[in-house]
Amino acid sequence: MSSITAPDDEATDGADSVDIDANGHADDAADGTAVDGDTDRYTFDDLSVVMGTYNEEEAIGTVLDDIERVTDGRAEVVCVDGSSDRTPEIAREHGATVIEQEPQGYGVAVREAVLTPDRSVVVTTDCDDTYPMDRLPDFLDAINEGPDVVSGDRLYHGAKSMPAFNRFGNQAFAALASLLMGERVHDTTTGMRAYRREVVQEIGWTENTGLSAELLIRPLMRGYDVREEPIEYAERLGETKLDPIEGGAAIAKSIVTVCLEERLRRF
Repeated sequence: MSSITAPDDEATDGADSVDIDANGHADDAADGTAVDGDTDRYTFDDLSVVMGTYNEEEAIGTVLDDIERVTDGRAEVVCVDGSSDRTPEIAREHGATVIEQEPQGYGVAVREAVLTPDRSVVVTTDCDDTYPMDRLPDFLDAINEGPDVVSGDRLYHGAKSMPAFNRFGNQAFAALASLLMGERVHDTTTGMRAYRREVVQEIGWTENTGLSAELLIRPLMRGYDVREEPIEYAERLGETKLDPIEGGAAIAKSIVTVCLEERLRRF
């Protein structure tokens, strides 16, 4: 049976939270270091941060600097890139592994990115500086508490920096997915999620523009433990590459297709 844990009304983005391990012991090791006697907990040495990149030279350096700072340079970073600007060069200068491919769309790049690492925890993000890399310790702590997927909910705090049309569209996508799944989700298309590696390895991913929704829907409908975690969402650096009308239609189609496929595979 599927499971999704939503935040309560007092959620504070993890700023003042204390994590409790399976034995009821408080864990204040928010720096990704295993506490004494708890060597099974994942640390930053077990973490890969992955992204598809396409002409993001304005933002990619900032994002990679933030990842390095927050994880003390211990997290692996993988960029699957189809850029014509300096994005891959900047990424390599920051120590990222860059896999170059012909531009084929969001999903093709991100699918390659999530399947490449061999570390135990994979976090997806975008390279436009909209997602809070300071929350990486919280996502790692959440995975250590047991969930298979931890999904960043941009809409919980209002996502005021998101264009109103996009915000309405993302709310509509979540409502559509919730209706078709019979399970309430709040942000279907967020780009920031943490996964146990076996989740991304065991499921066959098919969508392109709608991959972000598929990466949530398939695990949830297959009974994986999924948690939504409120995050802040910032104004992007650089220009968006996605046409909101065409892209929105493709995402809606993907949501319907994936939900129907997952229902049919139960028979």
